[in-house]
Amino acid sequence: MPQMSPLNWTMLFLMFTMIFLVINLINFYLFNYKSQNFSLKSKKMITNWKW
Repeated sequence: MPQMSPLNWTMLFLMFTMIFLVINLINFYLFNYKSQNFSLKSKKMITNWKW
């Protein structure tokens, strides 16, 4: 039925839009960015106890 065709296209558009948004949200919230400039240097604390 050609009369129902716009409704089908609308539903397809909404479905693909929702899938696109869900995938983008998952990528945004689950992506852990590792900075290259940040370096964690462990400083060795030397305590000279003078008894």
